[in-house]
Amino acid sequence: QEQLVESGGGSVKAGGSLRLSCTASGVEWSNNVMGWFRQAPGKEREGVAGIDEVGFRSFSADSVKDRFTISRDKAENTVYLQMNNLKPEDTAVYYCAAHFAGAWNDRNWSEETRWSYWGQGTQVTVSS
Repeated sequence: QEQLVESGGGSVKAGGSLRLSCTASGVEWSNNVMGWFRQAPGKEREGVAGIDEVGFRSFSADSVKDRFTISRDKAENTVYLQMNNLKPEDTAVYYCAAHFAGAWNDRNWSEETRWSYWGQGTQVTVSS
């Protein structure tokens, strides 16, 4: 059974850092695009960052550029989200996603309906 499991969430003060991990199992994920999304209370889920199959090309939301970095370890079927200089507005449940339907590019990378598999989410809380 295909499964994505996130870990690494928690509570930090503004300016702090966290690293989220998402480990995939049940399917050979090495040839799949993977990404991170988040949903804050009362808001729609939004794309945070995505990375291609070989870890060469990545996209990220303007709100996290220069603060968050996505990476992957293909041998471990794991994708990471390093989050630095966290802000209270980064507070959200963070979800891992995998397998994008169709060609993946900088215009469509965060379209939720095109991602096939989702994790259960991990909470990130940033206090001021």
